[in-house]
Amino acid sequence: MTPILFVIILTVVVALIFDIINGFHDAANSIATVVSTRVLSPRIAVLWAAFFNFVAMFVFSPRVADTISKIVKISGGDNVYVYVVLAGLLGAIVWDLITWWLGLPTSSSHALIGGVAGAGLTCGGVGVIRWSNIWKTVEFIPLAPLIGLVIAFFVMIGVYWIFRKWKPTEVDRLFRKGQLMSAALYSLGHGGNDAQKTMGIIMALLIAGGLMKPGAELSLLHSNTAWIILSCHAAMGVGTAFGGWRIVKTMGMKITKLKPVGGFCAETAGAATLFMATHLGIPVSTTHTITGAIVGVGATSRLSGIKWGVAGRIVWAWLFTIPAAALVSSGCFLLIRLFHPF
Repeated sequence: MTPILFVIILTVVVALIFDIINGFHDAANSIATVVSTRVLSPRIAVLWAAFFNFVAMFVFSPRVADTISKIVKISGGDNVYVYVVLAGLLGAIVWDLITWWLGLPTSSSHALIGGVAGAGLTCGGVGVIRWSNIWKTVEFIPLAPLIGLVIAFFVMIGVYWIFRKWKPTEVDRLFRKGQLMSAALYSLGHGGNDAQKTMGIIMALLIAGGLMKPGAELSLLHSNTAWIILSCHAAMGVGTAFGGWRIVKTMGMKITKLKPVGGFCAETAGAATLFMATHLGIPVSTTHTITGAIVGVGATSRLSGIKWGVAGRIVWAWLFTIPAAALVSSGCFLLIRLFHPF
């Protein structure tokens, strides 16, 4: 086995570990509302979410993966970019673990994008970055939560009007069942968008290592790429099944108090936003999306019901994620180059 092939295999393993951590870190996005409304127990909720994370590969085309694989300009067989991908992944993992420990629902997606961009800049300067793909992601930092917020607000208003003559207990009973569907849809969108980010990273890695031709496309029908799709969705599902309970508490209980009807509206709005973004090939933050949706639901009753201090703390974490992950990955790249010159 050549040294570069060993590094490629190691980096694929690291990528799948990142995918597991991504699912672990972002489990709260899929299950926070269904757990906080006590529709499902935490253990059943994560298994429910993990299943739909996995089956998302049969629903969505890998357009997000294509965007991620083209953040850095890579020539086929340019082995130095194997180390760029490795350093980017390490930076994203470190940042994800720090924010998980602090209980901050930051974006694994933005950590990954910041990580790869930071390592790429350190390696080759501004010319190697496809800024259009970075900007596409940055645009949706404010847009994803705003879209989720607006959809959730109007869905909640519509539900209030449609069921205005129902007894509260009847509404509660109906939407406890409805939340099973909305949680499934949200988990489907989560798996569809987030697993594809790791798929894109692995594709970039294989192109850099000369094992895949530039322009190669991911497909379940092709044996040389099917393993990438299957392994990434499986890793995401395993990570979700472990759950990130610190963030569940922040997302489901600290922003605003939710009832089953509110949880249903938040998850439905979040799922709609993720479905749209994944179809367009935009790597959005599932964390941002569900946070905006939860705030939108809370805003229909009273703005004072939203704990803006918690929401503000989350926003600050969002803003720092890309540059922070970029700095960490830049340091990782320099360390790799120091101990393993190439």
